Amino acid sequence: MPHGQDIEGENDPESLSEYECMQCGKLLEAKTHPGECECGGEFQNRAKSLE
Repeated sequence: MPHGQDIEGENDPESLSEYECMQCGKLLEAKTHPGECECGGEFQNRAKSLE
């Protein structure tokens, strides 16, 4: 891939990420980390490893 060309959607501040509540399993899409779920659990970006 030539320099200066990103994969579409990567590092795009307007793109949505999928988040999952680690307590109840609720899924949602957001541009930024949604914080705390209504059940009190924390959201985890599903694109990132849990390690």
